[in-house]
Amino acid sequence: MPRTEPPAPRAGAAPDDRFFRQIVRSMRNGVIAFKRDGTLALMNDEAYRMFGLTRSDADMGRAFAEVLRERPAVIRVLAGAFELSHLPNRAELRLPDLNRVVGYTLSQVKDERGDTIGAVMFFKDLTRVEQLEERERLRDRLAALGEMAAGIAHELKNPLAGIEVMAGLLRRQVPDSTQAQALLADIMSEAKLANAIVVEMLEFVRPIRLQVERTDLAHVVHQSITLAESKVKRGHVEVRVDLANGLPPIDGDLNQLSQVFSNLLTNAFEALEGKGHVTIRAALSAIEVDPAMVGPEAAPTQVVVVDVIDDGPGILAEGTDKIFDPFFTTKPQGTGLGLAIVRKIVDAHDGRIDVNSASGQGTCFRVTLPVVSAPAWFK
Repeated sequence: MPRTEPPAPRAGAAPDDRFFRQIVRSMRNGVIAFKRDGTLALMNDEAYRMFGLTRSDADMGRAFAEVLRERPAVIRVLAGAFELSHLPNRAELRLPDLNRVVGYTLSQVKDERGDTIGAVMFFKDLTRVEQLEERERLRDRLAALGEMAAGIAHELKNPLAGIEVMAGLLRRQVPDSTQAQALLADIMSEAKLANAIVVEMLEFVRPIRLQVERTDLAHVVHQSITLAESKVKRGHVEVRVDLANGLPPIDGDLNQLSQVFSNLLTNAFEALEGKGHVTIRAALSAIEVDPAMVGPEAAPTQVVVVDVIDDGPGILAEGTDKIFDPFFTTKPQGTGLGLAIVRKIVDAHDGRIDVNSASGQGTCFRVTLPVVSAPAWFK
């Protein structure tokens, strides 16, 4: 019987090389390898996905700075691979435009003589881990703050109510004194404001108990607009509602969700000061879950993404990092609890809220809510 020779490999990469590249392309961690002259030698599918880029076979052999030109932060890290004496064994890279945190290691590749011929970057998407850690840090802060705030609030409510009542009685006794009437009116006004802060503080520290039912998001949005208009003057602000067709009802508490969006709209109306535009946009989406957290057969989580966008003055960069923290506010009369309560309600719905803003460029709050409660992804 004649001996059968194995088929000759195709021109180009050797079989072992093709096998290696296929493994690298299918890895769940991102990999980028490049030569000493800065040309790209390898970039797997996960790297393209994490950096929001489209794969092209023509990328290999091009300068990595050209392939990654939309990600200057990544270029800066790779450019230091041959300049730093000690490369980072474990570091984090934040990509604000993608709302993503990447953990990476960077290593040099040497030949048999010990000369550096290239470098390789291994990295993993840490966004979900970072969100979990941030949520735990927030819960720890809220637990400590809650115990203190609840005690203070209960102690303050009665004296404040007494001040308001006594100031009202005194006003009736000096009807002819314009100056006294004005002073007493100010006292009552300040007492009411202080009482409102105490009530809001109690609302913030009180555990949220949801009455979950299948909730129509369109109903939530329109109820939120009405509530916001009752809290603050809308003026000539135009509100545009753009809800995608066929949005499914979600598992949620109608009243609590209405409070979320009415607070966001109230902030937008106040920022616009009676003129400008607010857009409420909602669409159905899906989020790939991490197999390491929920198992390899997990299906994508269906979510509804709602954006509340205004074309107001925007928020300074240092403000966006603290905007959901309790008692952080940029308003002279603000309590700093409105957005903290919003985040607490969204968390209770297994959701997520993010903000994207820049000074002079408006603000976008994005609320992501699962259609069906999905703690495996959000919590």
